[in-house]
Amino acid sequence: MSDRDPECDPAESAELSDGEMNPDITELGFKQAAAKARKFPQVPGVYLMKDIAGRVIYVGKAKNLRSRAGSYFLKAAQEDQRTATWVSEIADVDYLEAESEVDALLMESRLIKDIQPKFNKELKDDKSFPYLMITTREEFPRVELTREPKSKGVKLYGPFPSAGALRGAIQVMQRIFKFRTCTLDISEGDERWKWFRPCLLASIQQCTAPCNFRISKEDYRRDIKRLQTFLEGGKKRLLDEMRREMQACSKALDFERAATLRDEIKMLERLEERGDLETHAQPEVFYIDPKKGLSGLKQVLGLKETPRVIEGVDIAHLGGGETVASLVQFLDGLPFKPGYRRFRIQDVDGIDDFRSIYEVVSRRFRRLSDQSESFPDLLLIDGGKGQLNAAMAAFRDQQIDPPTVISLAKRDEEIYRPGQSDPLVLSRNSFALRLLQYVRDESHRFAQHYHHLLRSKSTFDR
Repeated sequence: MSDRDPECDPAESAELSDGEMNPDITELGFKQAAAKARKFPQVPGVYLMKDIAGRVIYVGKAKNLRSRAGSYFLKAAQEDQRTATWVSEIADVDYLEAESEVDALLMESRLIKDIQPKFNKELKDDKSFPYLMITTREEFPRVELTREPKSKGVKLYGPFPSAGALRGAIQVMQRIFKFRTCTLDISEGDERWKWFRPCLLASIQQCTAPCNFRISKEDYRRDIKRLQTFLEGGKKRLLDEMRREMQACSKALDFERAATLRDEIKMLERLEERGDLETHAQPEVFYIDPKKGLSGLKQVLGLKETPRVIEGVDIAHLGGGETVASLVQFLDGLPFKPGYRRFRIQDVDGIDDFRSIYEVVSRRFRRLSDQSESFPDLLLIDGGKGQLNAAMAAFRDQQIDPPTVISLAKRDEEIYRPGQSDPLVLSRNSFALRLLQYVRDESHRFAQHYHHLLRSKSTFDR
């Protein structure tokens, strides 16, 4: 007779003689875990799925713990190919609350790295998944997402399960810490940077523009240090340090610095209000190498500089009557949603894509010109030669010097350029073409989304 009583060890009693789990016990554990998940708080956090032996088998993040964790106990999870093979092993579930969805994302990454749950398989091969990388050896360190992390001169965080969620988190954090994400090689000793024109991130207060020496190397590195403190889970310590510095600045009558710190503290405290990653994360329809795409565009279009800012325009029609337009913006080869714009066409009756493009381009660049704002490096029009000519007519009639303007015809993916009768045809595998397709498809998606919003509104207004 065994010295151990199986009734005292649920994991032991659940096993059959051939090593399989007792189906009655595992089903009971599954039901108990489901009931437990239904009582989770409706806040951001991380959930931990456990097997009957109490081992963590899966870790995930959630904007709403009760809703997300509870979804694993629905019939759909047992039929979904991503979860069907392992959800039946769930016998318990626990959670850790987070202050925001961004905090939950960082917490999820740390836990997966420490615990190595067997069903977080996607992160077993670290090299193929994204990291947040800070280039510590540069005078003005930059922050970027990378799938090929360096081994020297950088500080790495991750890996993360989702590149889209990480991009969203970077954009949220950039509003607070205002770090640069460009690839410029900035040196404090090079006086030429004093006359460099910063990109649009400086205009919308999301970068302190070290490329124009608007911030000292010491102050910029202090901001990067604060970002690292936050990434390493020291949000409370960071807030305490910032409050002490704010009080010291106020006593020293440095009210401008004190006000900046006050605003940053408020943003950190309200991070959960700014941390909706779905707003910022981008759909990854297919993998595009942004750097190779931009480098390819520079080469095939004969540009003097690699384009950083690309804007795309598309037109959609509401029931054959009302016409709407979208403008999407890409920064360094990736969608930049704060730069997205929507237009209701005002001066065109019926369906006329040419006149609609003319109106959108006129309105967009007239405003940029009047407010002395930067133009994109490249403007992409959805369509063929006719749509391109309409856009160029808008610049001519507004007496505005255009940026580089091209159009992409969907049928044969031909690129049309002003003054060139023959289209440019690239290989379907070209990184440059893939990037243009991404911009074009995103502008189309955004235009159609606006179209659907207006159509729903018109239905309810009847």
